[in-house]
Amino acid sequence: MIDLFQHALRLHADPSRVVVRPFHLAWGGNGGNRTERIVSAVMALDSAETRAQLELVLKDFEARHWQTRRVFMTRYDEIEDMLGIDGSEIGDEKRQLIGAYFCHEYSYAAAALMNPSAVPHFDQSGMPAGSQRILMSLRAVGEGHISSVAFREGIITDDNQLKLAPEPPFATATDAVGLDEETLPEGPITVYRHRDSTLSGTVIFPITAAQSKGLEDLRLVQFHHDNGDVEWLGTYTAYNGSTIQSELLRTRDFRAFDLVPMTGPAARNKGMALFPRKVGGQYMMIGRQDGENLFLLKSDTLTHWDEGQKLLVPVFPWELVQIGNCGPPIELDEGWLLLTHGVGAMRKYAIGAVLLDKRDPSKVLGAHA
Repeated sequence: MIDLFQHALRLHADPSRVVVRPFHLAWGGNGGNRTERIVSAVMALDSAETRAQLELVLKDFEARHWQTRRVFMTRYDEIEDMLGIDGSEIGDEKRQLIGAYFCHEYSYAAAALMNPSAVPHFDQSGMPAGSQRILMSLRAVGEGHISSVAFREGIITDDNQLKLAPEPPFATATDAVGLDEETLPEGPITVYRHRDSTLSGTVIFPITAAQSKGLEDLRLVQFHHDNGDVEWLGTYTAYNGSTIQSELLRTRDFRAFDLVPMTGPAARNKGMALFPRKVGGQYMMIGRQDGENLFLLKSDTLTHWDEGQKLLVPVFPWELVQIGNCGPPIELDEGWLLLTHGVGAMRKYAIGAVLLDKRDPSKVLGAHA
C-alpha cells in the first residue's frame, strides 16, 4: 500500500456551480408531442405577456449564468429546425422565451468532485522550457446524484509545481445537434463544446438512454496511433439507473466529443483503462469485468473487447474485497507502471502499484505491497 504525498490543493463540491443546459422532454419519460404544444402556447402570447414572462425568467437566472439570452436563442434555433418553423417574423423576445422553456438550471457539482484523470494539454504553445500545460477531467456529482464530466486546465512547472487555471465564473454544457426532443437517443453520439466557452468551464452531461443517470469515472489518455496521429481517448461508465456499460470518449480538439458504446463481454463492467499506444500490434486495456480482479484485455479495435487474461487478484489485506485500476498504465523505460486501488475492511480504499513488462504486459515484474 502506497502512502502518497498530499498536495495542498483542494477541489471541493460546490452547489453554487450551475449551468443552463438543454432540457429535452424525453428526459422526463413523457410521451406525446409536447414540444409543439409548448411552442404553440408561447406563440399565442401577445407582446406584453411575452415580455413579462421573459423578464421573470431573466430576473431569476440571468445573473447566475453566462450569456443566458444567447443560450436561449441557440436553444430556440434547435427547436425551430426540429419543427420546421418559419421563424422569420418571430421577434427575439418570443424566441428567447421559447428557448427558455426547453432549458433548465442544474447544479452539476453539488454533491462531490472526485476520480480525476490528467493528460498533456492539446495546446502547449507558449510554455516555458521544462513546463507543461495539462488538462484534468473530474467526475462531478450533482443534483439527483447524477454524474457528469467536468474539466480543469493547469500547468506543471519546471520545478514540478501544479498550478490550476482559475475556474471561470460561469459554466456551459455541451450539446448534441439535431436531437428528437421527445425520444432519448441511442448508440454513438457527438456532443460539442460551446464555441465561446473555455474547457475549464465546460461540462459533459448524460444524453443517451444508456447514460441517463450518469457518466462516471472518465479515464483519459493521450493515445499515439501507429501512423503518428494523436487522439485523446477516455473510458467511462454509462449508468441508466439499473445497468452499467463501458463507453469510449474520443476527441482530437476538445471541441467535439464522440461518445461511443463499447461492445463485448469485457465492456459489461466498469473500470476499463486503455494503454496509451498499441502493444505488439494490438490495442490493450486493463479491465475488471468480474468486479473483483484485474484482467489484461486485447483487441484489434477500440470498441469491442472480449474476455481477457486474469492479471492480478486480491492478495494483501488492504485489497481483499476487490481491486481496480487508478487509470491508464504509464509507460516508463522499465515497463508499464499501473497504479491500482484496493478495497479493504470497512470498504477503505488504498493505492498500490505494479510494474508490467513493456513488451508483454501479461508479465508482472513487481508489485508494491
